[in-house]
Amino acid sequence: MFIEITKFFIYSALIVLISKYILVKTLRSLGENLNLRPQTIGEIAGYATSIPELLTITISSLSGLIGASISNVISSNIVNIVQYIFAIVINKNVKSLKNKAIGTDMILIILTVAIPIYLIYINVEANIKIIPIFILLFGLFKIINNNVHKLYLKKEDYILEKEIKKEAKTEKYNISKTISHVLILFVTGISLYLVGNRLSLVLENLCIIFGIKEFIVGIMLGIITSIPELITFFESQKHYKKRKNVMPGVVEATNNLLISNMLNLFIIQTIGIVVFA
Repeated sequence: MFIEITKFFIYSALIVLISKYILVKTLRSLGENLNLRPQTIGEIAGYATSIPELLTITISSLSGLIGASISNVISSNIVNIVQYIFAIVINKNVKSLKNKAIGTDMILIILTVAIPIYLIYINVEANIKIIPIFILLFGLFKIINNNVHKLYLKKEDYILEKEIKKEAKTEKYNISKTISHVLILFVTGISLYLVGNRLSLVLENLCIIFGIKEFIVGIMLGIITSIPELITFFESQKHYKKRKNVMPGVVEATNNLLISNMLNLFIIQTIGIVVFA
């Protein structure tokens, strides 16, 4: 029992270290090398930080614990929102939430929690029939996200684009650097896969030892697998705060949150349903 608890903390710490010192730094460097917009960097971060959820939900579904995978999605998405708000408040960027693009994104983010809770409330089972709806909703959310950013962040994008062009003159695009970043992200993904796999097994063992219910295991998984998002939320705002232009950092963090929650609910949960079926 003591060994399993020790493993739990070791693997959790590894997820934090990999996320903070490899994943976040590589994403930031890749974004700067390719002169990517904050919205795009946030999207990439959202995909990258959803790897642990993909692993835990897939493994839970393979083990027949579909209940744990559903509670994992809900808890992960709720924890992501709490972490995001915490990061916004700590960085004193609450005023940025008044922007209509950010406000619309927040409505979509809240829906990523409300939808699965409502489905549970009306006793809709997680089966193959719900997959087309999830895929359509993912596409709809993405279209809304892109359009509101074009409508309500024109001024911010114009200012940032000028800054990016100015920096691009002093620092040329480096293809070898980009390739190395992609390779590092690939290795990081494998590392998160291995650690996430071990962590899931440890949690399953603890579940058996202590007689913990499925939904509690799902909540625990949700908290642990949301650690990478917490780190990226803080780092994105911290990065742009140094440049005295906080809005891009908020945009990046918000898009990271939205994409991560959308992936958890609509795509990763779909994979879990298919695997379970």
